[in-house]
Amino acid sequence: MTQPSLSPGSADVLLFDLGRVVLDIDFGKVMTTWAGHAGCEPGELATRFAMDESYRHHEVGKIDDAAFFASLRQSLGIGISDAQFLEGWNAIFAGEMPGIAEHLARAKTRLPLYAFSNTNPPHIEHFSTAYSDVLGHFRQIFFSSTIGLRKPDADAYDYVIKAIGAPASRIVFFDDSAENIRGARAMGLTAIHVTSPDDVTNALLALGI
Repeated sequence: MTQPSLSPGSADVLLFDLGRVVLDIDFGKVMTTWAGHAGCEPGELATRFAMDESYRHHEVGKIDDAAFFASLRQSLGIGISDAQFLEGWNAIFAGEMPGIAEHLARAKTRLPLYAFSNTNPPHIEHFSTAYSDVLGHFRQIFFSSTIGLRKPDADAYDYVIKAIGAPASRIVFFDDSAENIRGARAMGLTAIHVTSPDDVTNALLALGI
């Protein structure tokens, strides 16, 4: 995917996804934890897990944690408790992405920083405490489960653009999902597809940050 051309002064706002852009995630840790409680192999669960309707509804606040875990209990075919599901669900976070804390600390002295994440209440509660330092660089974080809208839907980007109050073309958006990048570009955002930490580094350098 071709990256947009950036130059010093070409952005008024920086907008970041969280997963695999700010916070590293490891879905294997989720499966390992659940499998340990269920007495099965992680690979078995990985083949059954799907980002299905229940997953998406959980991310926009249409169903609560108990309903989501009940759906997982059925789709994965395991009988673990809600507490055990929650333990595994929050095991997904594997630390900060390399160099991102330094990038954000420097960038916020030049431009306002915001974040926009497709995520759910248990994850928000967990990472808001565990990663409070790095997340503290953002003026505001838009969560799909709070606003009731998720990427890559046009309405989600429209909501965030209006809330930030800057022209879409002057907002540089960083996301690891090609689908989300396409959706963002369709709404006029200057979107950087993050496939490695170097993509963030290079974009900031091009912006003179």
